[in-house]
Amino acid sequence: RCQRWVENCRRADLEDKTPDQLNKHYRLCAKHFETSMICRSSPYRTVLRDNAVPTIFDLTSHLNNPHSRHRKRIKELSEDEIRTLKQQKIDEAFEREQATQELNESNEQNTVSEEGGEEREEEAVPLTLEERENKDYLKSLFEILILMGKQNIPLDGHSVDELPEGIFTSDNFQALLEYRINAGDEVLRKRFEMTAVNLEYCSKTQQKQMLEICESCVREETLREVRDSHFFSIVTDEVVDIAGEEHLPVLVRFVDDSHNLREEFIGFLPYEADPEILAVKFHATITEKWGLNMEYCRGQAYIVSSGFASKMKVVATRLLEKYPQAVYTLCSSCALNVWLAKSVPVVGVSIALGTIEEVCCLFNQSPQLLVELDNTISVLFQNNEEKGNELKEICRSQWTGRHDTFEVLVDLMQALVLCLDAVSSDSSVRWNNFIAGRAFVLSSALTDFDFIVTIVILKNVLSFTRAFGKNLQGQTSDVFFAASSLTAVLHSLNEVMENIEVYHEFWFEEATNLATKLDVQIKLPGKFRRAQQGNLDSEVTSENYYKEILSVPTVEHIIQELKDIFSEQHLKALKCLSLVPSVMGQLKFNTSEEHHADMYKNDLPNPDTLSAELHCWRIKWKHRGKDIELPATIYEALHLPDIKFFPNVYALLKVLCILPVMKVENEKYEIGRKRLKAYLKNTLTEQRSSNLALLNINFDIKHDLDLMVDTYIKLYPDKVEFQEDFIPSNNSEVTENA
Repeated sequence: RCQRWVENCRRADLEDKTPDQLNKHYRLCAKHFETSMICRSSPYRTVLRDNAVPTIFDLTSHLNNPHSRHRKRIKELSEDEIRTLKQQKIDEAFEREQATQELNESNEQNTVSEEGGEEREEEAVPLTLEERENKDYLKSLFEILILMGKQNIPLDGHSVDELPEGIFTSDNFQALLEYRINAGDEVLRKRFEMTAVNLEYCSKTQQKQMLEICESCVREETLREVRDSHFFSIVTDEVVDIAGEEHLPVLVRFVDDSHNLREEFIGFLPYEADPEILAVKFHATITEKWGLNMEYCRGQAYIVSSGFASKMKVVATRLLEKYPQAVYTLCSSCALNVWLAKSVPVVGVSIALGTIEEVCCLFNQSPQLLVELDNTISVLFQNNEEKGNELKEICRSQWTGRHDTFEVLVDLMQALVLCLDAVSSDSSVRWNNFIAGRAFVLSSALTDFDFIVTIVILKNVLSFTRAFGKNLQGQTSDVFFAASSLTAVLHSLNEVMENIEVYHEFWFEEATNLATKLDVQIKLPGKFRRAQQGNLDSEVTSENYYKEILSVPTVEHIIQELKDIFSEQHLKALKCLSLVPSVMGQLKFNTSEEHHADMYKNDLPNPDTLSAELHCWRIKWKHRGKDIELPATIYEALHLPDIKFFPNVYALLKVLCILPVMKVENEKYEIGRKRLKAYLKNTLTEQRSSNLALLNINFDIKHDLDLMVDTYIKLYPDKVEFQEDFIPSNNSEVTENA
């Protein structure tokens, strides 16, 4: 029956295929069978009868089809052409046999026996001509995919909606394939010369499989370095939208062979709404899929968007339960006050933070708007030009990530509102509808009393942690002494909590003064008033309402969050920074690191000699030459020429270096995060791909094409047999091998 199918399809090139090959690798469209030959057992399944044979073929339809010029004509072969084709196949088979025989003989001659009559080494199986051609073909496909990733070219081209009806166009991948064939790639030309040109050369499924292999191989290059360095930390950035789905960007910190602290992007993790499921999948991805041993993880940090903090805290807690040494810390790239504000579990705070980001984004998108804001600031600060110039400079930066973000915002409030009002009410054609519309919406948001009281309270509460947070992002000595000042910060916040009525009264008065300056009515939120309609006993004042709904939960949360993020283990680790010679000098070399280094005892090569080695380390720097400066950072200490003579100190410095709270001293080794931000900024949401993103962000990482090809052949052996991937039927209606 298979032979009858081939004969009826006029496919002489398939006559030498066995029934098993035809059944396994080829498909025929259902339109070529009589209706009586098809048994429809359900709306979702079509089954042919046992004696079904294709009989419906229209060999003349292409003559009347105006678009058939874009398709490859299916030519009916003459007897001479059939004989010639068969002879070519016989000759090629003979050549392959000869080549295989020669390779086998050569391999036997080169086989070397081991000493002592041991068994011969296993001979490498030589590749047949077909296998070599297959590998070359796959290598060409991988080269194109890697190029698209590095250059940030999306796989898809024009969408169907963009094209007139009846017009066919290639996607970007197929277009590059065709370009390469036209440029002289004989491997691809030979592969696709019998394929109709309006068919995909490589299916979406195959593209996805190959991209996953590209991503895995490129990631493995980084992970290999991480494993070689043993210890590492995990950092996640804010949740991002990848083609309509939320993902967590994951970065890894480690010290490489050249003693440089690096922070590299290693992939996206699909975000889960359930924190427990997210914790399980997060752990499984890192350990099982990426192959990292979490026993060597010494730190974890999560930069989160407002509203996601509580879920990521569950992930941190679950990892700490399994791996107590994976210390939960702040990330050096995020200001403490911004991080604390985003973690506050109050809806009004989340809304206010979103509004602030939108305002900053709008002004950064339009240089003309910034000029307008500058003019407004100049008018308002005529009597204090120094302050006005400072605010103008701040407006041209990413001021929403500063330690004093809320102080800056309160100072800018009047200028922002006046500027946005002027833009939204301008009747000239100076501003387009989008900017004018956004200006109106944001001006309304800024002049809502709920927003004003929120930012004033955040400004005052976070003023107690501003200096502490700034020191955490300072020099190594600043970080060390900041750890000692945490107790004083918590004491101040606890005092605020005990006297919250008094503090809130002052904060609320400041908010009402700012509202009066902006001509904003002081009132309860509309949703609260609507909820209280009909409740005659309700006599809640605005001041009491915001104390209970905002001030109290915010102060309580910040106290608890500081205790959680600066755990006993975290503080012990920061105390070990006294190993850095400049910190030693400030402490008059009277330090006792061994008491704090107990937590890292198992990470040391010679823990028994730690005390003696630390003594030698202190003496070395205490009695240094007059012209020798004390290394001020871990980076400088790790690059000392004699650091390897202090193996325990070296190991401790490496572990301390990778803690997420420590900043990357050399900016060129922090490119993973910068490239991630650039990719997200330059790529439309619907065109983002987690696979292509990794190739784009890590474009300078070496890649092994042979490894990618071998991996693909191993994972998908059925898809790489030397055969045509598509079978054009006589009217070019085909289906891909499922």
